[in-house]
Amino acid sequence: MEQSSKGKCPVFHGTNTTTDQSYQHWWPNALNLDILAQNDRKRNPMNDGYSYKNEFRKLDFEKLKSDLKKMMTENQEWLPADYGHYGPLFIRMAWHSAGTYRKNDGRGGANTGNQRFAPINSWPDNAGLDRARRLLWPIKKKYGNKLSWADLFILAGNMAYESMGLKTFGFGAGREDIWQPEIDAYWGPEKEWLAATKNRYADDHDRTSLENPLAAVQMGLIYVNPEGVDGKPNPQRTAIDVRKTFAEMSMNDEETVALIAGGHTVGKMHGNGDARVLGPSPEGADVTAQGLGWINPKGKGNAEDAVYSGLEGPWTTTPNKWNQEYFYLLLNYEWRLTLSPAGANQWEPVNIKEKDKPMDAHIPGKKVNPVMTDADMSLKEDPIYAKISERFYKDPEYFNKTFARAWFKLTHRDLGPVSRYLGPDVPKEDLIWQDPVPSVNYKLTEKEIEHLKKTLLNSGLTRTELINTAWDSARTFRATDYRGGANGARIRLKPQRQWAGNEPDRLNKVLNKLEEIQKGLDKKVSMADLIVLGGTAAVEQAAKDAGVDIQVPFHSGRGDATDEMTDASTFDVLEPLHDGFRNYLKDDFATSSEELLLARASLMGLTAPEMTVLVGGMRVLDTNFGNTKHGVFTERPGVLTTDFFVNLTDMNNSWMPAGKNLYNIVDRKTKKTKWTATRIDLVFGSNSVLRAYAEVYAQDDNKEKFVKDFVSTWVKVMDADRFDLEK
Repeated sequence: MEQSSKGKCPVFHGTNTTTDQSYQHWWPNALNLDILAQNDRKRNPMNDGYSYKNEFRKLDFEKLKSDLKKMMTENQEWLPADYGHYGPLFIRMAWHSAGTYRKNDGRGGANTGNQRFAPINSWPDNAGLDRARRLLWPIKKKYGNKLSWADLFILAGNMAYESMGLKTFGFGAGREDIWQPEIDAYWGPEKEWLAATKNRYADDHDRTSLENPLAAVQMGLIYVNPEGVDGKPNPQRTAIDVRKTFAEMSMNDEETVALIAGGHTVGKMHGNGDARVLGPSPEGADVTAQGLGWINPKGKGNAEDAVYSGLEGPWTTTPNKWNQEYFYLLLNYEWRLTLSPAGANQWEPVNIKEKDKPMDAHIPGKKVNPVMTDADMSLKEDPIYAKISERFYKDPEYFNKTFARAWFKLTHRDLGPVSRYLGPDVPKEDLIWQDPVPSVNYKLTEKEIEHLKKTLLNSGLTRTELINTAWDSARTFRATDYRGGANGARIRLKPQRQWAGNEPDRLNKVLNKLEEIQKGLDKKVSMADLIVLGGTAAVEQAAKDAGVDIQVPFHSGRGDATDEMTDASTFDVLEPLHDGFRNYLKDDFATSSEELLLARASLMGLTAPEMTVLVGGMRVLDTNFGNTKHGVFTERPGVLTTDFFVNLTDMNNSWMPAGKNLYNIVDRKTKKTKWTATRIDLVFGSNSVLRAYAEVYAQDDNKEKFVKDFVSTWVKVMDADRFDLEK
């Protein structure tokens, strides 16, 4: 008799995506390697061989700009434009796309189009921007693979400003879209939106003690709470938060004032209703919402009934035009604290003249008061900000130029060096925050490279010294914002030359010898190339000593940056306070050393197998910081063998604690200590995924594979910032 299926669920729950039954659920302290699998190739819908650079070059860029400007005033029935112009909405979209950037780890920002995905698409501060992205769909649909969403977000903001009267500084394309939510960005410890700020401050009374690497003051905000600290209006206290959060994007006081004022010169805020009745955010909305969120069931649900921030009203008398109205109103009127219809704290002018009142955005003939946020009022109440505001008010041309440059910095800060920029509107001027590197006019032949390798290996410098100097020069590269790396040889300059992690005594010895070699060359070769080539030659020789004859690829063409090209004050965030590849920890950290290793590998753009092969190779090459022997599981240090993995997985050994972050590798029979190790060394045997990689390299038949994989990853690190080599 056939069994009845009545009442049975047709879903096989082994693949149920709505429950948290992953191994991390059961073992929350397990090392999670997902951070090294971000943007896995299998998630990318584009075919192999697709090149965004090549596709973008086919784009009719002037036609694209024209189409964007045209659609700014083409009113859509499903979303009526405020004051007949969508520009302010696109400006906010571009601003919030770029505004998640933070300098400490280079994460966030506009570079990946991550505003399309959770959690950012559903942050409370981004309410309404789902509409902006949907308005842009016809443009994206038309230009297709030639235009990324990430580039479109920023270009739409630029065209919005230009259509309202501002001459922008320029635009560079080159941002490639991701295809899944970012899992590698830490946005804060809170478990609820807009939780009290004390959760992310070491001392809530010290607003500079914001947890590293965070930049926003609350979960779900881009910068600061518009109503004041924790929603309590106090412009002078808000100014402290503003200064801190903008500094975390490398903005100075003048840039900060320009950005806030320029961002609020156009557009309005939306809070004409009860925010409590809004529907869920996009990520939590019903399928019928089709990716839109915060649906207002009251009235029209949009136009004059729109509720996004909760504050209500325009900042200026002419919200669809670029002018000086913002400073005129802010500085010439007294302001009083009021409540918006949604119950949010906002500021309105006292005894405002009728001519200075703006019209309602949607109701003909109705006039309203302009409004300001607590952050706006800080530009008047903070003495430093007030002085800058007065200057901008009295000198409109200076304000226009300062804002245009600050806007360009805001929207391009994470795009990297100018060599990555695409398109005809890229400014000719090199800006110091782009970490410029001079171009070189030489190319080394294979014969010249081989001669230089011999010279470097016979220079009296050890292999370890050459490898460590090349590594230390290149390891600063961050795949998040494309800063750092070996190009420019900034390891020669302050502050890098004095960083403890770079072992200044050893570094000076190597640099002095390389400079001596450079002076004796008939053909000019940059120090940047010599540093990398020294490490490359040493790795190649170490492989040959291991029985694998391999040529390590080397690409000449690096330039040497100067002090004048280096904004030394912004390089502190690149200092390596930890480097598991060289078994280095400058200080005690609350985070485990293996988690710190993952963080560095992620910033360098490495995968888990690449991280594994690098650690194993660097250990046997004897490259530890301070020449310690922890993890150097070999009798032949300096030779590129698989010994690290062979001895790590050898069950004739046992592993015993020997001190803080220190372990002994003990022979089971003799009870003698053979080697010492750190947690980073042992995690490649204890973590199931990393052990699987380690066992591959410990196999008898993979000695050559190990060398080839190490060399491939070494070259990837050395060339990570060689954007001129990209197709």
